[in-house]
Amino acid sequence: MNNEQKTRREWPLWEIFIRSQHGLAHKHVGSLHAVDGASAVQHARDVYTRRNEGVSIWVVRAADVLASSPGDKEALFDAAQSKVYRHPTFFPMPEGVEHI
Repeated sequence: MNNEQKTRREWPLWEIFIRSQHGLAHKHVGSLHAVDGASAVQHARDVYTRRNEGVSIWVVRAADVLASSPGDKEALFDAAQSKVYRHPTFFPMPEGVEHI
C-alpha cells in the first residue's frame, strides 16, 4: 500500500444525501472518504450528480450518524400503533397547503 492509499484510508467516511430537482427530501445515495466536509461536498458532486440531477447536497460524517437497531423495532414503533389519533388523517388540511 502506497502513502496515498494509506492517507485516503485514514480520511473520515462521509454519508452523502442528494435532493433531486423534482423532490423535496434529501435521499441517501452512498458514502465516500474525504479529508473534510468541503471536500466531501465536492467529491459527492463529482461522483453522485454527474447528470445535473441534484439541487442540494448534504454530507454527514458517518461516525456522527446514530441509528437504532432492528431489534429495537418493537420498543420504538409499536407504541405508535395504539395512538392512531396522531396520524395526519385526523387533522383538517387548510386550503393552499402543498407538499405534505
